[in-house]
Amino acid sequence: MNVPDFKLPDEFSRRRFMATAAKWYLGVNVLPMLGGTIASGEPLITPAAGAKAKSIIYLFMGGGMSHLDTFDPKPKKKEVMGPLEAIPTKADGVMIGQYLPQTAKVMDKVCVVNSMTSQQGAHEQGTYVMHTSYNMRGTVKHPSLGAWVMMLGGRNNPEIPGYVAIDSSAEFSGGGFFGAKYSAAPIGNANEGLQDSHLPDGLSKDQFDRRLSLADRLNKRFHDQYENADVKSYQDLYQEAIKLMNSKDLKAFSIKDEPKEARDLYGASRFGQGCMLARRLVEHGVRFVEVQLGGWDTHFDNFTAVEGRCKEFDQAYAALINDLDKKGMLKDTLVVVATEFGRTPEIKAEHKNGRDHHPEAFSCLLAGAGVKGGIKYGETDPKGEKVKEKPVKVQDFNATIAHALGIQHDQVVMSPSGRPFRFADTGQPVLEVFA
Repeated sequence: MNVPDFKLPDEFSRRRFMATAAKWYLGVNVLPMLGGTIASGEPLITPAAGAKAKSIIYLFMGGGMSHLDTFDPKPKKKEVMGPLEAIPTKADGVMIGQYLPQTAKVMDKVCVVNSMTSQQGAHEQGTYVMHTSYNMRGTVKHPSLGAWVMMLGGRNNPEIPGYVAIDSSAEFSGGGFFGAKYSAAPIGNANEGLQDSHLPDGLSKDQFDRRLSLADRLNKRFHDQYENADVKSYQDLYQEAIKLMNSKDLKAFSIKDEPKEARDLYGASRFGQGCMLARRLVEHGVRFVEVQLGGWDTHFDNFTAVEGRCKEFDQAYAALINDLDKKGMLKDTLVVVATEFGRTPEIKAEHKNGRDHHPEAFSCLLAGAGVKGGIKYGETDPKGEKVKEKPVKVQDFNATIAHALGIQHDQVVMSPSGRPFRFADTGQPVLEVFA
């Protein structure tokens, strides 16, 4: 005899029951739509007084962005630079790669951290530590940075998700041991907005309410029979989903409302539209938005690939910085550009001038929310191979993000297994980058 899903006590069946009920009775695919973030929860701590950042826009360059071809060029080393030239920027003494002409015009608002260093030289492991501050372990799934921000700082707007990931992998934007409600609300294509957030075509409000009532009765039966924190968490997701569907702030997810001049400013690329949506979301109170631009894994034909990636990044990033500044939002929005590692100074002729993975030294960017603009922090050696001055570990970089938000980077949170964890592990914020 087959046992109904809702009578099975295992975790997979509980989740499958909730998802199936949402899809078939309500007509919405509630769990993927919400990614768990919508569930309400009070922050563990109150953000420190004087914190500048209300929101984070985290731009992740997936694949390992070459620091030498972007933000740490070595113009005196042709064997390192190949055909690439360095260009001056609006910031005195800050040179960047020639494929970033629009970014050069906003560098007076940007701090380049040239002394990033990591011990993780593989993509998955490097991306994981950047997103969580911890190395991958088989016994624990660590919360992502956005999940930490939600746990420790809470939401700015209770009506909509506090954590949204655009074109990003769910593997690196999850709630980890904090639970599903701290995961990001996922958006695949910025032009399509938040999927399954409206009543299905042909379903009236009365029909929806009747289905909701039926789902509530089924949920109550299940919850009464199986008292479980996970079940309660997913029951909360239901209520938050309904609240979101009726919220006036749902319009924040639609870039179709943006004027033509805004669309032209950011460009038609998928990343550009994602950056425009990110600005729109923080404008409506979303606290942490990640946008990913992949394709930086340039083992083969590095210079052609970097030119293509930079073209997409350049217009969108410059537009985002200018747009936030024009709207008066840059002063309380921290814009982060991060990647898992850099690229080798050695150019592999046998791979059509490719570059390999290089975690020993790479670059990341910070802008807004009290960060000093127009400066470089740290320095690599003349080849860009090793950090020469002021090394910044991944954990230090993440602690700096927490500091900008006024979140205690060393606040201890116990996992369900009773182990202590912190936002940035043992990292310390780089206070010198703040004004």
